[in-house]
Amino acid sequence: MSGSYDILIVGIGGQGTILASNILGEACLLENRHIKGAETHGMAQRGGSVESHIRIDGEFGPLITPGQADLLISFDLLEALRYSHYLKKGGKMVVNSHLVLPTSVFTQKLAAPSEADIIAALKKHQLCLLDADSLAVEAGSPLSANVVMLGAASSVMPLKPASLLEAVKCLVPKKTVEINVKAFETGRKAGGKF
Repeated sequence: MSGSYDILIVGIGGQGTILASNILGEACLLENRHIKGAETHGMAQRGGSVESHIRIDGEFGPLITPGQADLLISFDLLEALRYSHYLKKGGKMVVNSHLVLPTSVFTQKLAAPSEADIIAALKKHQLCLLDADSLAVEAGSPLSANVVMLGAASSVMPLKPASLLEAVKCLVPKKTVEINVKAFETGRKAGGKF
C-alpha cells in the first residue's frame, strides 16, 4: 500500500465517535502500523458535531483534507451529508440511517432536509446504509451502535478483522465485551462487501 488510508468518523456527541477512533488506533498498534489521528468536538457535548480523523500509514499531519478521505463512517445521516465533501472520488461511506435534527431546526424554524433527500445526495458515493441502532439493540445494547458501524466498515479497511475485534475487546468496558463482539460481528455481516 502506498500513501495513507484516510478514515473520517463523524457523529454527534454521545454516539461513541471517539471510542470508535480509539479502536481503530489500537488495531493499528496491534498490527504495528503507523497511525496519526485527531478529533474535533463541536462544543464537546452531547448533541454537538464530532469528527475523528484517522490516517493509517501516512507520512504527514493528522488532519484529512477535503476530497482525500478513502472512507467516511457516519453515525448520523445529516453528519454524513455535512462531511461528504471529504471523500475522494471512489471513496466509500458507511452510514447509520439514524437522523438527529439540530435544535436550530426547531428554535429558528429552519427547513430540514428529508431523510430521502439526504440519502439521494449520498448515493453519488459508494454507500453502505444500515440501521446500526436496531442492530446494536439486537446485539444486546443500543450503546454498541458505534461498534456495529466499525464492523460494517471492516471489509473495506486495510486492517485485519481479528485486530479490530481484539481492539474492541481491549477498549470497551469489560462487562460489555460479549455484547460488543456480537455488535462487531453483526455489523460485519450487515455491511458485507460494497
